[in-house]
Amino acid sequence: MSTEEKATTTEVEAQHTSTGEYDAPEKTEYSRAGAIDAERIEHDMTVLQAVKAYPAASWWAFVMSCTIIMESYCVFLMGQFVAMAQFAKDFGVQSHTGEYIIEASWQSAFQCSGPIGAFIGVFLAGPITSRIGYRWATIGGLMALNGFILVFYFGNSQGVFFASQILEGIPWGIFIANAPAYCSEIVPMRLRAPATQMLQMFWAIGSIIVGGITYHYQAQPNSSSYRVPIALQWMFPTPLAILLFIAPESPWWLVRQGRLAEAEKAVKRLGRAGATENPADAVAMMKRTIELEKTETKPSLIELWKGTDRYRTLIVCGVYASQNLTGNLIANQAVYFFKQAGMVENTAFALGLATSALQWLMVMLSWVLTTYLGRRTIYVYGQLINCGFLIVLGIAGSVGTSKAASNAQAALGLIVSVLFCLGPAPASWVIIGETSSIRLRPLTTGIGRGAYYIVNIPCIFLASYMLNTDEGNLGGKSGYVWAGTAFICTALSWVFIPEMKNRSYREIDILFNRHVPARKWEETVVDINDDE
Repeated sequence: MSTEEKATTTEVEAQHTSTGEYDAPEKTEYSRAGAIDAERIEHDMTVLQAVKAYPAASWWAFVMSCTIIMESYCVFLMGQFVAMAQFAKDFGVQSHTGEYIIEASWQSAFQCSGPIGAFIGVFLAGPITSRIGYRWATIGGLMALNGFILVFYFGNSQGVFFASQILEGIPWGIFIANAPAYCSEIVPMRLRAPATQMLQMFWAIGSIIVGGITYHYQAQPNSSSYRVPIALQWMFPTPLAILLFIAPESPWWLVRQGRLAEAEKAVKRLGRAGATENPADAVAMMKRTIELEKTETKPSLIELWKGTDRYRTLIVCGVYASQNLTGNLIANQAVYFFKQAGMVENTAFALGLATSALQWLMVMLSWVLTTYLGRRTIYVYGQLINCGFLIVLGIAGSVGTSKAASNAQAALGLIVSVLFCLGPAPASWVIIGETSSIRLRPLTTGIGRGAYYIVNIPCIFLASYMLNTDEGNLGGKSGYVWAGTAFICTALSWVFIPEMKNRSYREIDILFNRHVPARKWEETVVDINDDE
């Protein structure tokens, strides 16, 4: 770099607004050339080269993804509790068969209380993260969660359990809003898919941990059968908070704030020594992209619903919401579903644990599929395949009661749960992380997750009533309902979701601004020199 170019860079970086936003003047030869070079390097990298060049970025994405374990742990924990004999005896009622069960109303309330709290949390996450950054917002949520677990542990009534889950849900909302955004921002283009798909992997890991713990403790003839699994939640928040304290902030967030020198330091920390030859070029690439989105106003919720950002927001909301409509609820209630299919309690818990382990393996396989086949492909066709299996599940539940029919329903429930984690679930996290504009990302991911909970909460009530023996008692026939919703989601996805594989954030911005139809993104060429 010449002395003149360095001087120009210093002059450009010195121009900030009083609010911390970067206010770019005319693009200089240096900033444009550096930005183009940095983007070209990312395009030319292979996946293996990206991993070697940015091992620290992969590690910090891994750490941030671990926060998802907490939501997964507790969501599946409540699903296990409603199937646990001791919990039902302490907090349930006797059914007409003489068994103790959790009433459908409380079963639904327990399972929707966490999402209610998370719905509040995601709306807090956007403004808080935009102001103080991903790290500090997440650390604050982890510390709050420590206190809320205390309420859950000492709960002695249905009402206290319900309230404690609402409280725990608030930090979950912060984690689930921040994790996909942070992970997609700190890694190079080739690693965006595996970095964001780790979120689904940790969702599966959370369910595996819960499955193992509850399988071990569910036979205890006292309250330790559910108290110990609650207490073990304390394993996660404090260690993760310590790790995130020493983690680098997203350089994209720092550039949005005009803190360019700090952004360069963050880029250096995310890459291997010597791999990132010129962090200033990487920052220049970020500035170039952010300048495409530059407006005179501060980011706001209203802006999400204007112009092309409305389309991007609707994609994120739709992808989040459809997770509830394509087989996810069968996965979340696997143990209860297996019991309804005729499995004895120990077998149901063991099969639920096996399902979680298979889901974990499928997420890792999806890294390869998403990286090489694309996000849109495995998302759309994954939903379509699940739709077919849900119809078959409905048929198995309609042929009468027999051992063969029960086994078929259990097997199909397992298949639907596992295939959901091979296609639609992991691909959705990549789409969510890539679709929103850089400027509005914390707000978009928050609103999108809010849409998830708006759909999730009534679906939980519906699923509970469909499966509960004292209510709908549909068993496998519930597959017909979810097949219908899955088909609608598949059709909408095929029309509206573009393929963003191998696209830089600049290219994604340009393609949205040019209103290129979703089905034509893959064949559309964006020149490296284009800025609009």
